[in-house]
Amino acid sequence: MEVIPVIDLIAGQVVHARSGKRETYRPIATPLSPSSRPADVLAGLLRLHPFRRLYVADLDAIEGRGSHAPLLAELTRAHPGLEIWVDAGVRDADSIAALRAAGLTPVLGSESQRDEGLLRAFSNDSGIVLSLDFRGDAFQGPAAILATPALWPARVIAMTLAAVGAGGGPDVDRVGDLLRRAEGRAVYAAGGVRNATDLRRLADLGAAGALVASALHAGTLGPDELAAVCDQGVR
Repeated sequence: MEVIPVIDLIAGQVVHARSGKRETYRPIATPLSPSSRPADVLAGLLRLHPFRRLYVADLDAIEGRGSHAPLLAELTRAHPGLEIWVDAGVRDADSIAALRAAGLTPVLGSESQRDEGLLRAFSNDSGIVLSLDFRGDAFQGPAAILATPALWPARVIAMTLAAVGAGGGPDVDRVGDLLRRAEGRAVYAAGGVRNATDLRRLADLGAAGALVASALHAGTLGPDELAAVCDQGVR
């Protein structure tokens, strides 16, 4: 079971994401870091555990307000052994190319897609990650993306936005449903993980891993718990 730490970026700061209500997000206050600067927060996360991957949501880019591309390039240079997955509201092939040129792994968020065309073009690309985004029971994005698992790449995120930072536990029913449809693809749960018990439950379902933020900052997933549950081998 792999744990992938998450940082959400707005205006150059790491913010505390809660329930997908982005207008309420504020700079994070965490015992892992002396500030909300991305470099400081990432350093604190890596002191907890030798994570192999990091997930970054560039919320300014997703919302069409700008980009954290220079900052992300700095993180990549500072941590060359860390694979950084980035959801930056990718909508076209040029954006994918730009992320790759910076040494980043592009995440195609379903909420940012106009149709299934971009996913269709990259569905066989092992360097792409698909995020299937949900608000409540509503899928965010073109229906054809959710309805056509044959288009999904090898790595898929089950993103339950309402569960992010809410402390209510992961949406195991949705993760289980996507695993049944995924035809052997690696599925990563995102949203609601509170502790090692939640991680074990997801692992028992067959999830490849989980994206986690709040539990790391709250200390309910500390170094001992992470060492006990994580298999950091590349999947």
